Amino acid sequence: MFETAVVSFTTFFATVGPLDVAAMYAVLTPTASPAARRSMALRGVMVSTIILVTFAMIGDFILNSLGISLAALRLAGGILLLLIGIDMVFARDSGGTTTTDEETSEAVGKQDISVFPLATPLIAGPGTMGAVILLMANSRGELGEQVVVVAALLVVLLITLMLLLLAGTVHRLLGVTGLNVVSRIFGVLLTALAVQFMFDGLAASGLISP
Repeated sequence: MFETAVVSFTTFFATVGPLDVAAMYAVLTPTASPAARRSMALRGVMVSTIILVTFAMIGDFILNSLGISLAALRLAGGILLLLIGIDMVFARDSGGTTTTDEETSEAVGKQDISVFPLATPLIAGPGTMGAVILLMANSRGELGEQVVVVAALLVVLLITLMLLLLAGTVHRLLGVTGLNVVSRIFGVLLTALAVQFMFDGLAASGLISP
């Protein structure tokens, strides 16, 4: 149970990237009033929570409907998380965890960014959605472990909300270098977890011995 909590928290913290989200939020809302910033942060986290919890609840149904095995999901999810982890280690922007250049340009002209790009793809991006489905499927049949996965997700989202409310301060205190250091640390951990997911997927598929 403890291992599930640690793996889930690390994975969600890396894929959501609360510090990166807060930094991007500060960049996208330079002229917004404090009240508007708080309102957009609350709505953004609320919408992303609904999206991710929904994926956690119906992910198993989606997999069964599409005929996707747990082994295939572990391997595919591992590859996706590996790519995200590599980008984090090298401090490169990735469409899996951040906005693309085109999305950022579109967001700059928006007055309310709570749904796009804050809720998705900054918080509930492809990497986080994939991680939710993967971790929930990995705990299939273990209700206690699935509760732990969802709890870890909610904790990371709560941390994200707190950092969004303090976005300007966080950005000034850490700066680009500090943000990259934290990102690289979690990138290394995410890369190792991704490789383990891939090993588990190959072992479950029968292609290699456990």
